[in-house]
Amino acid sequence: MSDLTELELQNLRHLIMGYDNSHCKMTAYASQATDPQIKQFFQKSAESAMQTKQQLMQFLG
Repeated sequence: MSDLTELELQNLRHLIMGYDNSHCKMTAYASQATDPQIKQFFQKSAESAMQTKQQLMQFLG
């Protein structure tokens, strides 16, 4: 894997923070949901955001 430029690192950091924020919000929404289908939707969305964040973080390693 080639070295990332400063701009690429900044963009990657921005994306990671965005997915982390989405994960936190979706988790909070899921905990507040009373409808099982809506709760499941937010839980799956939170899981997806975390997986994407973890995939993006691999570029930093």
